[in-house]
Amino acid sequence: MPRFTPFDFGVSTVMGRFHQDWIHDGDTAADVVAKQLAASVDDEVLAIRRDARSFGSLPSPTLEVLWDAGSQYLPTFERLGGGAEWTRTVVALCDARLSANTDVRPLTGADIEDGMPCLDAVVAEIGAARFLPAEVRAALTDCATHCNPDLAFRTLLRAIRCAPDASLSAEQYARLEAIGSALQYGEFLVDFVRYLIEQP
Repeated sequence: MPRFTPFDFGVSTVMGRFHQDWIHDGDTAADVVAKQLAASVDDEVLAIRRDARSFGSLPSPTLEVLWDAGSQYLPTFERLGGGAEWTRTVVALCDARLSANTDVRPLTGADIEDGMPCLDAVVAEIGAARFLPAEVRAALTDCATHCNPDLAFRTLLRAIRCAPDASLSAEQYARLEAIGSALQYGEFLVDFVRYLIEQP
């Protein structure tokens, strides 16, 4: 059974909300996420909550590095209460949204896979993304090993997209596609970094 969406999902979609014009979607970061959740189907909200709860196993400084790496214009963590508090806020917003529906069905099939068979491949691609700062690569590796490779890989893709000096060789992109296929991602998830392939 394929994923519930051919596009990105989970916490990485929340990261994508924090772009240059995010303030037009809400007065605070929590408002932006609440607006996203209100417009989302249950599966999308469940995927975000699942990721955010998994993120909760990481220390706050590591979470701050990951949220920053995957977002273009996230507010300062002084305003968000720190990485751990912000992650708990996302979980709470998901819980509030889901509590409004009495018939929420749990995720199933590919949507509950954690990607553990891909751990080595994901860690290798994190290491190969040399345009990312060392602290970002270290945080992504921690995410892969202490959360799960699926979450780490989607966060890596988001960090690649946000990195100012990112570029991918055709071989790197092919490896990313292979991991995405193994994780049963839809056709548009890895594809959103295709434009970064170096032209010969």
